[in-house]
Amino acid sequence: MRRTARLRLTLLYSGLFLLAAVVLVTLIYLLVVYSPFPGPPTAPTAPGGLDLPVPEPQVKAQQAESLRRLLVNSLVALAVMAFASVLLGQLMAGRVLRPLGDMTATVRRITADRLDRRLAASGPDDELKELADTFDELLDRLEAAFTAQRRFVANASHELRTPLTLQQAMVEVALADSTTDAGSLRAVLERLLANGKHQERLIEALLTLARSQQGLSNRQPLDLAAIARQALDQRGDQGVRVESALRPAPASGDRALLERLVANLLDNAARHNVPDGWIKVTTAVESGRPTLRVANSGPVIPPERVPTLLQPFQRLETGRRATGDGLGLGLSIVAAIVQAHHGTLEARALPGGGLEVTVAFMENVTP
Repeated sequence: MRRTARLRLTLLYSGLFLLAAVVLVTLIYLLVVYSPFPGPPTAPTAPGGLDLPVPEPQVKAQQAESLRRLLVNSLVALAVMAFASVLLGQLMAGRVLRPLGDMTATVRRITADRLDRRLAASGPDDELKELADTFDELLDRLEAAFTAQRRFVANASHELRTPLTLQQAMVEVALADSTTDAGSLRAVLERLLANGKHQERLIEALLTLARSQQGLSNRQPLDLAAIARQALDQRGDQGVRVESALRPAPASGDRALLERLVANLLDNAARHNVPDGWIKVTTAVESGRPTLRVANSGPVIPPERVPTLLQPFQRLETGRRATGDGLGLGLSIVAAIVQAHHGTLEARALPGGGLEVTVAFMENVTP
């Protein structure tokens, strides 16, 4: 049987009240026997030692006096026990609530910069320890969220600052060279334009990621198969073989975000592929849930690296930040959109190389 705080408090206070009742009865008995108040007059005795009959009025008077003495003695005992109960209750309540005081003091020392503190409650497995453990789990999630946010801000700052520095350097070099002709200036401007487009794509991806992490403001019925078919029609031929099996997969959600999800999965599958590679896209209702699956050929990915690819600015080539044509945000945006829709995402490395990403949403809704 689990020794909960309720059971412990029940047993504690029941025992205290029982003990108080026993002491109260004992005190009343002792006060009646050894009362400091004067007793009633004794019955008169006749010559020869014989008791005379006591008149009825005198008997009633003696009974009334005995009741009065019992009432007075009971009130005295009650006053003593009330005082003792207050002292005992205060002492016991302090001991029982001491863990809450310790937890309150620890929580007050926790700040955004000191999320490493934990309550780490010890003692019996009761409601108080369960509360402390739940709060520690909440702190673990908050610390992970704050750490991810700081890392994301640092990486985003780096990704935005690097092209700006490069643009400034190109302009300064072009202006410092007095022999620069129109052709050289045109080449510099073309590079600046390409760099600006890259920054525009990066900012747009960051805004999409932030919007996905805020959750959904509205939902509408849709079909994953129709969204995937539209995305495939818009892509055209990119040098890889595309196979699709698009069965109806009715769902509900934000259409713009789901269109971005499918586009990011297809972009990632095409970008990280091999010559004459392939992409397989399937939609269906599996176990009552609308499901989208995108698999592609590509380089061999160590299985332990797959979770890393779902984080912002992570690439297989460097293991940390995006380089080349990619931004390192595609799969992290996919993960954020899936989380906003309360879905599940599973990514696994294929044995022959490449990646398979499976996204499942809530139970299907007929569009």
